[in-house]
Amino acid sequence: MTGTGIRLHAPAPGWSVDADVVIVGSGVAGLTAALRCQDAGLSTVVVTKARLDDGSTRWAQGGIAAALGEGDTPAQHLDDTLVAGAGLCDEEAVRILVTEGPAAVRRLMATGAQFDTDEAGGIHLTREGGHHRRRIAHAGGDATGAEISRALVEAVRAHGVRTIEHALVLDLLTDAEGRAAGVTLHVMGEGRHDGVGAVHAPAVVLATGGMGQVFSATTNPSVSTGDGVALALRAGAEVADLEFVQFHPTVLFLGADAEGQQPLVSEAVRGEGAHLVDADGVRFMAGRHELAELAPRDVVAKGILRRMLEQDAEHMYLDARHFGAAMWEQRFPTILAACRAHGIDPVTEPVPVAPAAHYASGGVRTDSHGRTTVPGLYACGEVACTGVHGANRLASNSLLEGLVYAERIAADIVREHADGTLAPRAPRPLPDTGRPAEPLLAPETRFTIQRIMTEGAGVLRSDASLATAAQQLERLHAEALGALEGDGKTAEPGVDAWEATNLLCVARVLVAAARMRTETRGCHWREDHADRDDAHWRRHIVVRLNPDRGLAVHTTDSADFPPTRPEAPAPRPRQEQ
Repeated sequence: MTGTGIRLHAPAPGWSVDADVVIVGSGVAGLTAALRCQDAGLSTVVVTKARLDDGSTRWAQGGIAAALGEGDTPAQHLDDTLVAGAGLCDEEAVRILVTEGPAAVRRLMATGAQFDTDEAGGIHLTREGGHHRRRIAHAGGDATGAEISRALVEAVRAHGVRTIEHALVLDLLTDAEGRAAGVTLHVMGEGRHDGVGAVHAPAVVLATGGMGQVFSATTNPSVSTGDGVALALRAGAEVADLEFVQFHPTVLFLGADAEGQQPLVSEAVRGEGAHLVDADGVRFMAGRHELAELAPRDVVAKGILRRMLEQDAEHMYLDARHFGAAMWEQRFPTILAACRAHGIDPVTEPVPVAPAAHYASGGVRTDSHGRTTVPGLYACGEVACTGVHGANRLASNSLLEGLVYAERIAADIVREHADGTLAPRAPRPLPDTGRPAEPLLAPETRFTIQRIMTEGAGVLRSDASLATAAQQLERLHAEALGALEGDGKTAEPGVDAWEATNLLCVARVLVAAARMRTETRGCHWREDHADRDDAHWRRHIVVRLNPDRGLAVHTTDSADFPPTRPEAPAPRPRQEQ
């Protein structure tokens, strides 16, 4: 695996630090991996795009799913996950998740995370969509992510993990054999170093979160621009299932023209008994699915969209007036405050809601230890595709996946470090930066990409809409290439241009996969292919970026989903210090 040779146009690194492992991202996945590696005696550096607690984890409201309750079992959790995944989950990956999950949650509690308790002092568990049992642990009512982030950030600081904040990762460094050797990054004037630098490390862990900003309206923070997926593609890694973008059914509707991060109305609100209704107060999910409002997210999102189309409405409503003020204030204080900040009081009126981009079920393809197809490069959390989520993530499995697979990655890194496989490696020289390998897009192109993706590859997709989106995206790419090949002038290197370029990269792959999958499955909804087609499409779509910037696309059976890593070079002899 030699990579594509494609890199973002950026100045040469002006500084560097050395480590045993560099972790990119500071959500539950990144910080958990960092703690485990640091505790094992490895020199660990965490790189994060904003502050340590500014990732997607802090925005998670509902909770973390695990078989912790009386009568619940990992087998039941597995069944619910497989059903939600619509036939594309890797069953072994799910089995790892649900079996190792309860103990991982308890270790998280030992780290300092404090979950809400019941009257007996045990963990208070609630339900969410797709779960047949109460197995969602939550904190602060609806502030679970914030509590988990707080506990992990405090632990990372207490354990002395080195951190580089306000840093956008650019590209993977590799050695002469094609193994990971670190990353280049740009610190945005807020950290110890300013400008472009490098972290040299033989193990690189991507925990960069999602790519929700590829759409106009999303629950994701502004930093979720697909940087990890784009980096992996340029490094020659495979990505899978990128067409399966979960649109959360109940996002606070702020108007048809609302853009950027939108307030989430947690699934836990429905788990506690809220009803979805139309403008006439009719519960339209009753009778559509055995779980009604608590059906898997793709089912509920489609139910809302269908009702909106039937009634030519811009949104539906979530009615929880029967909760009363006390329950809203105690169980859902964050959501209550967000609604009231926008002039809506859920205590006295139904809340207007509509689906918005929420979670990428696909990502960088990994095996059960988080290893990608590039030796030394790992991925976990939303940036990764472990096979756990299949075609549609089960509610509150995301925090658990980040937790479980981050621990597995750390264990693998510790093993490989002990046997000498992860010995320090000299990065290959970077190419001449005077003529960039990948042309940069103007910062304002970000909004053009978001419009293209929302119109052509949003909740409702068709051959026509996807073809139009593909054509428009390829035009943007061709124009940038033309400028490069004509006079060498593209957008100036900078955070906004790098983010726009990353968004175009992931958008092209997403649309290519969505065009190929001619069926409706999970959160991929094709209007022109309305049925699920197990005979032809119980398969995963895997994409690589070619050195000529074209996309290499192939499919693989679910049974063969975990990737086979290239044969690793023989371990190097460890040198005495």
